[in-house]
Amino acid sequence: MVLPPSRPSLGGNRKGGENILELKRVTLIDKFYYFKMRHILLLSLFLTVLSLSVLSQDIKLPDLKGYKKTTDYPVYLPDNLWDYINGAADIYLAYSFIDLHVAEYKKGKNVIKLEIYRQADHTMAFGIYSTERSPSFHFTNLGSQGYIADGAINFFKGNYYVKIRTYSKNENTLKSEESLAFKVADMLAGASEMPSALSLFPEAGKKINEETYINESVLGHKFLNKAYKASYESGNDIFSIFIIENNTPEEAQKSLEAYLTATGTESVDSGTGRYMLKDGYNGTIFLSWKGNRIVIISGLSKDQSDIADRYTTEILR
Repeated sequence: MVLPPSRPSLGGNRKGGENILELKRVTLIDKFYYFKMRHILLLSLFLTVLSLSVLSQDIKLPDLKGYKKTTDYPVYLPDNLWDYINGAADIYLAYSFIDLHVAEYKKGKNVIKLEIYRQADHTMAFGIYSTERSPSFHFTNLGSQGYIADGAINFFKGNYYVKIRTYSKNENTLKSEESLAFKVADMLAGASEMPSALSLFPEAGKKINEETYINESVLGHKFLNKAYKASYESGNDIFSIFIIENNTPEEAQKSLEAYLTATGTESVDSGTGRYMLKDGYNGTIFLSWKGNRIVIISGLSKDQSDIADRYTTEILR
């Protein structure tokens, strides 16, 4: 006897249909999130480019009486700063460079060049400025601080580092250069004070106008960053003090422990928060911390802990 073909299970069809519908639903959801994320990324990219464009256009370079202003230079950004200052770009980028505006002022054979470097903030502007100044320069009251040296006038204000240069020895041209410097200083917004952290350094023995800010790899260590540095002279001793202001005490402790580990120093604290360690790169180091602040002193010998303690106590009080 031939049996009729069995009828397909209605329950099985229903289950298979549900699976297909579920698969389509998941696919639609995936597509929705894909296009949504793509839209967010494109919008983010657009806003970034727009913000850089706005930033690069909000500086109006001043005129200088009697001179023809030329602004044929592009606005330089991090990806093309090398086109203008070649290998020197790295140091500016290390201090969170944003953009550079350039203009030339010509009067006959006399030329004055103006460069306005915009960094991320006041600290970064001081940092790049401090790498190019020397205590032997003639300092002047421009912005937060400025100096004049061999036809160059450099100063910083707010998050701007300004460099003005002429090779002319003409007295009137040099006066015009100074006039331009004051015009630019008045034009730029931002703080006209030195970074407040510099006031933490004790005055006794400190070398004037040698303070710097190191944004990366303090003393050559990648785990030590964002330090103010001052140079000192006490009798025949010359040494340096570094102050690192961390965001939190935990962040300070993490950096401190990384330093102790790198130098093979046992991280057992006597309760004073002070260590003397041997750094293979920098010799004897006096290391102290309190709260979110780290103090490092280099250049003293291990039998000069009394000097280190005196300065450390004043900074961490």
